[in-house]
Amino acid sequence: MFLLLRGATMAAVRYKKEYQEQVYRLCLLGATDKVISDFFHITPLQLTKWRKAHITFDQAIQEGKVQADSKVAQSLYKRACGYDAPDEKVFQYEGEPISVPTFKHYPPDVKAAIFWLTNRAPEQWKNTPAEETNVKPKSLFKVIINKGEHSA
Repeated sequence: MFLLLRGATMAAVRYKKEYQEQVYRLCLLGATDKVISDFFHITPLQLTKWRKAHITFDQAIQEGKVQADSKVAQSLYKRACGYDAPDEKVFQYEGEPISVPTFKHYPPDVKAAIFWLTNRAPEQWKNTPAEETNVKPKSLFKVIINKGEHSA
């Protein structure tokens, strides 16, 4: 974060070609424009100017952010749906440890699924409080109770 005294200005930092690789790696780590500005000791306005003046620098930022976001989205999707991953079990046989390759099953994670669906299809999956729906709780309970009476 930059703290400037009234009337003070930041020293001009000149763009260097090696910043392209650095900014790409920063973006792979999830850096925001604010973090990038802080890293290079420039203002957000100067970052915008660098992006406009140096196309490859701007492309490095975009590509790094897309790759980072894609990796997170892929991991969230796997977590929401469940997946199998290679694992290893170690046993002892006749006093010697032996390693057996196996797979471990990770079941679907309900919170990850809810997060995915509410963000990907918010109109279908948004969390709506009961008072905003057309169904009143009392009438819903009557339907449930009446169905229960008929099934006995």
